[in-house]
Amino acid sequence: MLYTANTKTSMTNVSKEIAQRAKKEGFGVLKEYHFKEILKEKGSPIQKDIIVYEICNPPAAQSILDAHPEVSVFLPCRISLYEQDNKTTLSTISIDSILDYFELNEDISIYMKSIFDKVKNIINSFR
Repeated sequence: MLYTANTKTSMTNVSKEIAQRAKKEGFGVLKEYHFKEILKEKGSPIQKDIIVYEICNPPAAQSILDAHPEVSVFLPCRISLYEQDNKTTLSTISIDSILDYFELNEDISIYMKSIFDKVKNIINSFR
């Protein structure tokens, strides 16, 4: 399940601003993956520009991973950026998808939902 939002903001402008908006929510951008370039270099080119940003909130990651290291398969958080139907689209994995896989205590689940709200704030800030 995905959480997706569309914006009229261009991919170029989203790319320029995403690190700053992530920082306002307590996240840093760890890495960017430019799939069009990566796949071209690997001999499997695609036409569409797709960028994935790995973002991390270190205190949140620490507290979750200390309690449940198995959640690491979903970390760091990722935001995908691409154009579709003449709109810029931002998308991430829904927290429900993550919580469905693990038996987490209620406090950790509530905390993870609050962190996911911050990820949604980053995405929604471009609407």
